[in-house]
Amino acid sequence: MHDVTAHRHPAREAEARVGPGWQARVLEPSPPAVHDDDFFADDPAALGSADPATTLVPRSEGTATWLGASGDDPELAAFAEARWLGPWKRLGPVPDGYVQSRADFHRLAYAIVAAARHGVNGKFGLRFTAGGFGTPFFGDDRQIRVVADVLVDQTADAVRSITPSTIAEAATFIGVEPSTVAAEEDSPPLGDVDRRLDLTPETGAFLGDWFGFAASVLEELRAASTAGAAVGRLQLWPGHFDPAIELGNEAAGHRATFGASPGDEGSSEPYLYVGPWAGITDDPYWNATTFPGALMPYRDLLAAEDQRAAALGFYRRAIELLSAR
Repeated sequence: MHDVTAHRHPAREAEARVGPGWQARVLEPSPPAVHDDDFFADDPAALGSADPATTLVPRSEGTATWLGASGDDPELAAFAEARWLGPWKRLGPVPDGYVQSRADFHRLAYAIVAAARHGVNGKFGLRFTAGGFGTPFFGDDRQIRVVADVLVDQTADAVRSITPSTIAEAATFIGVEPSTVAAEEDSPPLGDVDRRLDLTPETGAFLGDWFGFAASVLEELRAASTAGAAVGRLQLWPGHFDPAIELGNEAAGHRATFGASPGDEGSSEPYLYVGPWAGITDDPYWNATTFPGALMPYRDLLAAEDQRAAALGFYRRAIELLSAR
């Protein structure tokens, strides 16, 4: 269980753990808040101008990876595994009561967590954070995040937390009005803000692992994309409650959204998906029935010997088919 009372600076934590001579890239947002670009957020896994020979990246391939560095260091491996940097643990079965509890975490995500960020800079994209999900840092180096069933408010060096019983209680704690500004048509309705929430720690922890798994896979896919793919940033969209990226040449009909849903009205379990922007062909790969695209059901991931390889293979097949148009 992650310490919800701790002041988090994931990039600095990683740098301290790998020691002198190394830089590190992670999957979680870190302070300081970014105020002056299109995203108003950092890009934590991007290599940027760092030396690839001395910068650990959260991928399975590259000059220097967390996976490679952790091979003979059990403590470093445990640190990296908890943050989905490599090595990676296996996803397990969905917990009991998942569907209702997932819907309440979804409500908390769009009505409170995303709303707090949106009120400051007009952005509502979220990210994976260790053990759950949260905002990038915004405003006065503030981050709102959820770890298991705990809502955490970190501003500068101060950290507060609560296990909210209702949306109204969460709103009072964070200091926002419950909002549907980040909701979508298929989001669970906000409903009575005084209704008791079913935020089980088991579902919260499961969602943290699902979002961490998705972030690790999608960032690897993103890093391997060609310059012409115009790959977008990874964000966890609170309306659909799914991490996703966009990549591919739109003018050539190659562009698609690659995402990882924790489940929705049409699926009681998570699934990976690809949604081409220009429609689909009659190839059997495009197997989705509720949208024009492809999906990999959670049961297939659970059965895979290497779950990340299976997920990457699913996504890369879409890229191959789209590129052949």
